[in-house]
Amino acid sequence: MARNRPMKGKASFDDVYDQPDPRAFAQALAPLDYQIPEHGRAVFRRLVEVLRERDEGQPFSLVDLCTSYGVNPALLNHEVVLAELYARYRSPELADLATEDLQLADKRFFADRRRADAVHAIGLDVAANAIQYADRVGLLDVAAAENLEERDPSPELARALADARLVTVTGGMSYVTAATFDRVLGAARVAEPPWVAAFALRGVDMRPIEEALQRHGLVTERFTPRTFPQRRFASDHEQEQVLTHLRDQGIDPDGVESDGFLHAWLYVARPRSAVDEQPLEGLLAGLEDEAGPR
Repeated sequence: MARNRPMKGKASFDDVYDQPDPRAFAQALAPLDYQIPEHGRAVFRRLVEVLRERDEGQPFSLVDLCTSYGVNPALLNHEVVLAELYARYRSPELADLATEDLQLADKRFFADRRRADAVHAIGLDVAANAIQYADRVGLLDVAAAENLEERDPSPELARALADARLVTVTGGMSYVTAATFDRVLGAARVAEPPWVAAFALRGVDMRPIEEALQRHGLVTERFTPRTFPQRRFASDHEQEQVLTHLRDQGIDPDGVESDGFLHAWLYVARPRSAVDEQPLEGLLAGLEDEAGPR
C-alpha cells in the first residue's frame, strides 16, 4: 500500500519497512516498545472465531493491509508472540546470517509453530522486499506487492480477494486511503461484505475511509472502552509535534500521548445485521480490561 499520508509530526521508519529481512525492523522498533501487532493478535483471533461461526465452513480469507514482513499473520497463525520475534531478530546468533539462510531458519521456525486453526492469509504491501520475505518463509498464502491506492488489483489478486472475510490493519492507517478499501472490498464475492478491523493512531482522519466502508454496506464503530498504545515516541520533538497535532484536531492527549506513547483507536466495520446482533463491546469482551504491555 502506498505510504503517502503520514500523520503530521510522526517520525518516519520507512527505511526499515522494505529491507531484505526483518532484522532492521526489530532493531529499530523493539527499543521503542512497538506493540500494536500484539494487540491486533487478540482482536483478530476473536473476530476470526466469530466469522467462522457465521460462515459455517465457507471459504475464508484474511487480508492484511501494509503487511510488510507478515508480522500480523505470523502472530495470528502461529504460537508466537511479538516479544519472541523481537528477541529472535535481535539475537547475536542470527546477526551474521545471510538473508537466504535466515529465510530457511524462519521457514522451519514458523512451520513448527503453525496453529491448527490458521487462516488463509493474503498480504498486501508495496514494500516488495518485505512481502517477498513473508511469502518465502510461509507466512502468507498470497503475497501481492501491488499499489491499490493507484490501480485496481491484478486479475490474480482479484481472484484471491473474492473469498475475503476480514480485512486487518495495524500500522498502516496513517498511509492508506479510501481507495485501497474500495478496491479490496469491491473484489470480494462473499455473501456479506468482509469485516474490517483497523488500528488507527488518534489524530488520523477516518471519515473518508468510514464513508468508503459505508458504500460497501459496512457500519464503522470505534471501540470506546480503551485506547491501544502503539509505541514510545522516538524523541521529545516527535512527542511535541504529535501533541500539537492532536490538540489542533480537538483531541485531548493529556493522560494518553502525554505519558510517552503514541496511542491508537480500534475501529471495526461490520454489516448492519451484525452490529444489531451484538454490540462491539460485547463482541470484544475482555479487551477493555487488558492494560497491554507498556
